[in-house]
Amino acid sequence: MKKILVASALAVAALSASPILSAPALAQARAIAVADVRVAAARSNAFTTASQQIETTYKAQIDQQTSRGQTLQAEINVLIAKYNEEARKTPQNAAAVQAAGKAVQDKRQAAQAELGRIGAPVDLAIAYVEDQISVRMNEAVKAAMTARKVDLLLNPDAVVARENNADITEAVTTELNRLLPTVSTAVPAGYQPGQLVQQRNQQLMDAARGTAAAPAAPAGTPPTTR
Repeated sequence: MKKILVASALAVAALSASPILSAPALAQARAIAVADVRVAAARSNAFTTASQQIETTYKAQIDQQTSRGQTLQAEINVLIAKYNEEARKTPQNAAAVQAAGKAVQDKRQAAQAELGRIGAPVDLAIAYVEDQISVRMNEAVKAAMTARKVDLLLNPDAVVARENNADITEAVTTELNRLLPTVSTAVPAGYQPGQLVQQRNQQLMDAARGTAAAPAAPAGTPPTTR
């Protein structure tokens, strides 16, 4: 389960750290660095603590999912063995092979659906934790860039070669720990994954529209008319 919780930080990558810059902007950048926001999120105190809380709070569901998953896998293995047996027969019965293969596929799909239902509360709690971190990630990235005097940040996947001191992932984690020491694992009623990020984006868009629509201040004293 711990591996699942750590891997789930990949979803934080959906947040937008900085827009892609053009070639002239790259050329004008004074200091360039790389950072993996997914790793920064997974290493943060907020995510680590929340993961431990989730494992405790939802232990019953996690244990049930693990136990049921082992049982279902054993049942699938039996069906796979039957499929292999049919496939090895000579002459081969195409209809029987097809039916055996379909039985394996149907069982796998049903097992995934069942395990998904059992783990749904856990997945929702993880999504809520990720959402809270995502809302503050841009702020953490910008603070880390300012602290390290970086004006262009790249994803490590976009870099062919770099020195170790060019990676400020740890600095992003440090800023994230400062800005967001903890997050809640108590999922609000009616919460949907990504809801907090969507709300934040909407607030930013509304603020941008409000600024654009604001009338310009008068340049000087208007003439007096009679």
